[in-house]
Amino acid sequence: MSLTGKIALVTGSTSGIGLGIAERLAQAGAHIVLNGFGDAAEIEKTREKIETDYKVKCIYRNADISQFESVSTMIDSVITELGRLDILVNNAGIQFVSSIEDFPVEQWDKVININLSGVFYCVKAAIPAMKKNNFGRIINIASAHGLVASKQKIAYVAAKHGVVGLTKVVALEAGTQNITCNAICPGWVLTPLVQKQIDAIAAKDNISNEAASAKLLSEKQPNLRFATPEDIGEMVVYLCSDSARNVTGTTLSIDGGWTAQ
Repeated sequence: MSLTGKIALVTGSTSGIGLGIAERLAQAGAHIVLNGFGDAAEIEKTREKIETDYKVKCIYRNADISQFESVSTMIDSVITELGRLDILVNNAGIQFVSSIEDFPVEQWDKVININLSGVFYCVKAAIPAMKKNNFGRIINIASAHGLVASKQKIAYVAAKHGVVGLTKVVALEAGTQNITCNAICPGWVLTPLVQKQIDAIAAKDNISNEAASAKLLSEKQPNLRFATPEDIGEMVVYLCSDSARNVTGTTLSIDGGWTAQ
């Protein structure tokens, strides 16, 4: 599935799922715009490696996804420098865990702003250029929590359910301009963030990392196997391809059977 010459922006792509997606898009021939936070030197190494490994152009923008003006400026600069924007992957997200009564209001605002409002900001800023070019592929990285709920994740669950609804509206409004919009709903994906949860379980229960991983998976994921960022990247590439031109307004789960229960 060749995406040679396409321009792809992946938010939250300096590590984890977002980086896996960016690398897979680059492998398929797309030029990449990285976005996210982290150590500047490490981000530059990542950017250079993508260019070297995949022979594509890769640039970096540090826009704050929770601020519309920052997002708008980023997308305008991408279009100015690279000529257009073909693919938008809304991946940036954060998590906070607490019971409802103890959930800090400022943490609610932060999770909603990045995980939901940030998706809206990126779509709002990008879609006029996509309509002008009569082409666009928008992929929103939602979650199994966009389809079902878990305790102590009220803001994250609310935001991800919102992303699924937003996805459907974009698909309805933009469909006649050859723009598709879909949501991918991963379950447990082995990223540095999830590894921290595994480490915490291992320390709390005084068990091995392997046992802690099995415990985490057994709570939700029937196949007892983590997905990988590369798995998500493969799905993104498919959704950007001509084979998926009639796939829009839907959710695709990569959750090892989580939401089948």
